[in-house]
Amino acid sequence: MNYINFSDEPSITPDEFFMNEALKEAYHALKLDEIPIGAVIVCNGKVIGRGHNLTEQLTDVTAHAEMQAFTAAANFLGGKYLKDCTLYVTMEPCIMCAGASYWTQISRIVFGAFDPQRGFMRIKQKITHPKTEIIGGTKENECSRLVKEFFLNKRNKT
Repeated sequence: MNYINFSDEPSITPDEFFMNEALKEAYHALKLDEIPIGAVIVCNGKVIGRGHNLTEQLTDVTAHAEMQAFTAAANFLGGKYLKDCTLYVTMEPCIMCAGASYWTQISRIVFGAFDPQRGFMRIKQKITHPKTEIIGGTKENECSRLVKEFFLNKRNKT
């Protein structure tokens, strides 16, 4: 894994760059006919964990992209806490994933598309760690379009 030098790409912010990495994971999920949500975890400018939805492949309702990335990052670091790390995920985390982020003590969550039906922000109680910074809407259009097209194609096949 290489460190990223953003002075080479001044037209893109680090958040946009790493959201592009999360989108790559979402496209991996799409190839598996999974809901196309992807996630990466970054520490000190380095991707240390990746994940995409695997709920169908693993027949496991908890196999969300964020959960896969949390596990990969914790394994990389050799510990369960992800302080000084950022989670980039293409869709607003659900309540389960936001709750798991609390226990990791992750510093930042940057997500793409908002999920007003199942996203954690719809509840009024804060369930992420009190020190976790939340940023929504990074590359929102692309992240949202990917999921909407997935479900539209599913509906049109039936």
